Amino acid sequence: MDRPDPETDFRTMTDHENLLERVSSALRRDPYLSRRNLRFESLEGKVKLTGVVQSYYQKQMAQEVVRRVDGVERIENDLEVIAV
Repeated sequence: MDRPDPETDFRTMTDHENLLERVSSALRRDPYLSRRNLRFESLEGKVKLTGVVQSYYQKQMAQEVVRRVDGVERIENDLEVIAV
């Protein structure tokens, strides 16, 4: 039975954590999104956005911010628009 290589697993975890940090940092820096109720998760380069925004513009901006992050290969934008 094959056992996972701890060095490879650690590197993958580190890459994953780095991607999460880069996405989080990019979303925090954007002035249109920094105070919004956004959540995200990532798996193998795919980032899924969830939460609530107040306009379709903010939904699109969140996607564009994440798209520019190095290492993001796909985005699933499940943000819900609720106008206040």
